[in-house]
Amino acid sequence: MYKYYSTIDPETGKKKPSTKRGFKTKKEAQLDAARTEQQLAEGTFITEDKSSVTFEQVFKQWFETISSTYKPSTRKAVLSKFNKRILPHFRKLKMKDISKAYCQDVINKVAEEIKSVENMKMYANQIFEYAISKEILVNNPLKGVIIPKKDEEFIVSADEPERNYWEKLEIKKFLDIAKLECTMRDFIMFHLLIYTGGRKGEVLALRWSDIDFKAKTIHFNKTLFYEKGQYVTLTSKTAASRRLISIDDTTVGLLKKYRTGQYGASVVHLHSKDTEMVLTREEGSPLRLAYPNDKLNEIIKSNNLHPINIHGMRHSHASLLFEAGASIKEVQERLGHSDIKMTMNIYTHVTRTVKEQTASRFEKFMEL
Repeated sequence: MYKYYSTIDPETGKKKPSTKRGFKTKKEAQLDAARTEQQLAEGTFITEDKSSVTFEQVFKQWFETISSTYKPSTRKAVLSKFNKRILPHFRKLKMKDISKAYCQDVINKVAEEIKSVENMKMYANQIFEYAISKEILVNNPLKGVIIPKKDEEFIVSADEPERNYWEKLEIKKFLDIAKLECTMRDFIMFHLLIYTGGRKGEVLALRWSDIDFKAKTIHFNKTLFYEKGQYVTLTSKTAASRRLISIDDTTVGLLKKYRTGQYGASVVHLHSKDTEMVLTREEGSPLRLAYPNDKLNEIIKSNNLHPINIHGMRHSHASLLFEAGASIKEVQERLGHSDIKMTMNIYTHVTRTVKEQTASRFEKFMEL
């Protein structure tokens, strides 16, 4: 056996003695002591009580620490990512035994299964960095691991990417159909999604107090979330998401008409601080988060419309804003994007009309 001094006693400020025993010979103990001495000098030594710590143990400690800073929806999403994609590969492994080669192998496998492997790597990386901060690890085995590219990423496709938005005439056709086939509530729901560019959760969480009929504005500041068998409204995740947007006369008129129908003409107070939700079921409870998706798919199938999803309505709103001449910054603020790259991604998929206008403007400029 031999003694060594590694960790500092917080009460005395002095290094605490530790013992390592079980060697068969004095020479064997001396050789191990020399290695320990070198690791202590280099700052790469990890105490025995930390050398057996597993990835799962570190994850649980990290999640308990960090989860209090997350919204319930984010907490649920992060936990799902770990349970589905990360823990199955690392759960019972000791942190000290996880090698760079193993991490590369895991990333290669996950890249074959999902597109969002970069997101998965980012979360796993946080566990390794947390372990380093707690002196469980010295080096991050995920550092330098490469995300492989698939063969199709190098192939130039002649096909147009699948279009998840509607152009102006398609939107008009859809709204004409929705007006005939839907209830007033559902028509208002689709109209708000298309005319405001709001996220589904934001639109479903709207309350009458968020709408200023006189100023013609809507205040998006919360989102609807389903957890533990009940619907709750949460404040928007980022400052950019909490935004005040202007609405047109058509939207104002529809909302006034809908509210009058709900409360009766004699009791409508358009400027009250009514906190009732705008879009609800018959008994007043919030609509299911999947309801807009289900209703949209039903209308698209029965009328043979170009298929898009609910997020495609937000994309459509942005595309038409660009077509109307709005700047990238204006669209970013209206959609509540915290990162302008998200807006730029939409801009690269703008409508055919915008592309034609761009070509036309270039032609006219060259003729001058």
